[in-house]
This record gives sequence, structure tokens and C-alpha cells, in this order.
Amino acid sequence: MKRLNSIILMMFFTTISFGQVSNETDKTRIKDLVIESFDEIWSKLDSKNIDKYYTKDFLLLENGEVWNNDSIAHYLDNAILRKPNPKRMNTIEIIEIKIANRMAWIAYQNYATFSTDNKIIRKAHWLESATAILTENGWKLEMLHSTRIKNE
Repeated sequence: MKRLNSIILMMFFTTISFGQVSNETDKTRIKDLVIESFDEIWSKLDSKNIDKYYTKDFLLLENGEVWNNDSIAHYLDNAILRKPNPKRMNTIEIIEIKIANRMAWIAYQNYATFSTDNKIIRKAHWLESATAILTENGWKLEMLHSTRIKNE
């Protein structure tokens, strides 16, 4: 009987530890998803990367406007034509990530520095939150809410 109880306890604690590792792995994936989406979509102004990081019904809520994948693509396709095209460097500071089953949310500070010819021309700061879902192709962002923080 003692042996059976020991085996049951070992299985229980092993299951808990696997769950914690999986949760930490998913948190890393969510963080990377946000960082990579800004680098690959917004820094590169590349509308082809939208499907890689956003769900088909993705919504961006920013400064009182509602954007979807089509309006984002339209914006990016026009922005790439403007010259000179400043270089955008993103810095993401995670506040918190929560995961429940196949859904997650993340809150973070988003800082962007825009430069031309290695000269900073503008800095921007947003407080943002996003939701993500686990799809057959991995985690994808489903919604992003962005509040602009005024520069000091």
C-alpha cells in the first residue's frame, strides 16, 4: 500500500512539474510572438507577415480606431512607399502573461525608436495588451489594444 501511495504521489508531482514547464514555455512563446510580430510586421512594414502572426479575425484597437488585417495591410503597403523610410527599433517590456488552456493574454510596455541615417527622429511609447489563441499553426495574436503614452 505504501508503495502504491508513493507511486501515485510521484505521478502527481511529475504531472504538476510538466504543467509548469509547459506554461513557462508557452509564456516564452507568447512573448516572442509579440516581439516578432512588431519586428516582422511594423518595423519591416511587411503586410505579408500579417497571416503569420495574426488570426484571420484579428483586431487592433488603437487611439479610438478599430483596425483589421485589411486596414493594417493597406496602411503598411502605403507606408513602405513613403521615402525616406525610418528604421524602427522596438523594445517590449512585459508586465504580465496569463495562459488558460488554448488562450492567453499579455500586458506590456512597447517602446519604439525611429531613426534615419542613424539619427533618432522620433520616440514613441504605448501601453498595450493582447490576446492570443493556440491554433494548429502555433500561437497567434487575436486582438491588440494600444494606448499611446505621451512623451515626456
